[in-house]
Amino acid sequence: MERTVGELAALVGGVVKGDAAKRIGGACGLEDAGPDEITFLANPKYASKVARTRAGAIVISAKAPVPAIPSIVVKDPNVAFIAIAQEFAAPVPAPKGIHKTAVIAPTAKLGKGVAVGPNAVVEDGAAVGAGTVIHALVYVGAEAKIGKDCILYPGVAIRERCVLGDRVILHCGTVIGSDGFGFATVGGVHHKIPQNGIVVIEDDVELGANCTVDRARVDRTVIRRGTKLDNLVHIGHNSVIGEHVLMAAMVAVAGSVKVDHHAMLGGQVAVGGHVTVGAGGILTGQAGLSKDLPPGATFSGTPAEPHLRRMRALAASHRVERLLEEMRELQRMVEELKLRHKP
Repeated sequence: MERTVGELAALVGGVVKGDAAKRIGGACGLEDAGPDEITFLANPKYASKVARTRAGAIVISAKAPVPAIPSIVVKDPNVAFIAIAQEFAAPVPAPKGIHKTAVIAPTAKLGKGVAVGPNAVVEDGAAVGAGTVIHALVYVGAEAKIGKDCILYPGVAIRERCVLGDRVILHCGTVIGSDGFGFATVGGVHHKIPQNGIVVIEDDVELGANCTVDRARVDRTVIRRGTKLDNLVHIGHNSVIGEHVLMAAMVAVAGSVKVDHHAMLGGQVAVGGHVTVGAGGILTGQAGLSKDLPPGATFSGTPAEPHLRRMRALAASHRVERLLEEMRELQRMVEELKLRHKP
């Protein structure tokens, strides 16, 4: 499939500079794009690479210098390039209809156009909304509720009574509704506390591969609409993750945590139990949070503290060696003075 630069500009509401008839057959990054592909420049620090790119066309902002190759000028090159890349994206193979090896309980309800792949299981009382795609080896537990137009990739497990909204995407190996980590220690022995709650995932949530969301001890563990989790993220029992939150890979959220809307958690962040991450708060990579994060604040380090304070402390630590050398020199000078004035 090919598109002209002019057609792609119309798709994203951009203005063409150069040859609008240039034909484009794909989308790629600045360094890897070929003569029949389009690329983009969103971050000014990569501007020097534009002159070296082999791309046939580029998406840029009005602030960027116009390059020698055809360009599409837009307000936000990153957003525009997403739409263009989707135009060239290869379709993901998906099951059609109900595979002969799928196991569908007699009391399960499947909406119109639901597809179920090989060896998938849908248990008694489960309900799957119209247009949802269930890939191979997916498990949907008893009385689970799944909304419309969801995609459950191979190996996903939705445990009993858990609820998914519409347009939820769960990538391979993700588990929804595993038991929360709850034990009472009596006489040196750990006794399991029943985890009788559920998980509720609202509309337009996407979870990466091998995420785990624990069911609540009682009531619900919740991920609210529009939130996106990277691979290998863990959400503990009874936690509530707000709307449009972003979490990078390997984030671990303990039980009974509240993460308010539009918060951002970097890779390998750890959040201790019973704390709140305020709305719009940011935890930088590998931060360890043990107390509440105020709304809009940026914390880093372990234990997490305000980012600027952390940076100042790191900068000061880098000066310690030089200060020690200066102190040693002062001590040497003092000793010399003592010797000179010794009676």
